[in-house]
Amino acid sequence: MDAIDRALVDLLRGNARLSFAELARQVGLSAPAVHERVGKLEAGGVIRAYRADIEPEAIDLGVTALIGIVQDSGGDTDDVLAAFREMPEIESCYFMAGVESFLLKARVGSIAELEQLINRLNRTPGVASTRTGIALSTKWENRPQPLMPPPG
Repeated sequence: MDAIDRALVDLLRGNARLSFAELARQVGLSAPAVHERVGKLEAGGVIRAYRADIEPEAIDLGVTALIGIVQDSGGDTDDVLAAFREMPEIESCYFMAGVESFLLKARVGSIAELEQLINRLNRTPGVASTRTGIALSTKWENRPQPLMPPPG
């Protein structure tokens, strides 16, 4: 990935709806050249998806929880992950070093729904225990780190 690809990724991380013409203007290339580069970034897996960033409370998902999972020593990691993927409340899953094998970020509409999710997680084969923290508020999330060095 060269400096122009990095600039394109930075621009798209800031606003994925920029037109090829606008991207081209900002990186100093033609729109067809930018289109080709973005296509290669997509095909190469650098750009994985384009998504709308939705306010969770606006769609009744006002409770955010971080759930640590201790995996049962006899549990199969692939089976546990498959079970997690089937739970739409789980937004993110991280494999961790330390006592907890996984850290899940979940969004639900109420504490009662969170309780139901935790009960399902605790009944999942391969899960030994859970530890849950509830976010009181979100100050920021999904903040992309700049790829380009600062000017000057």
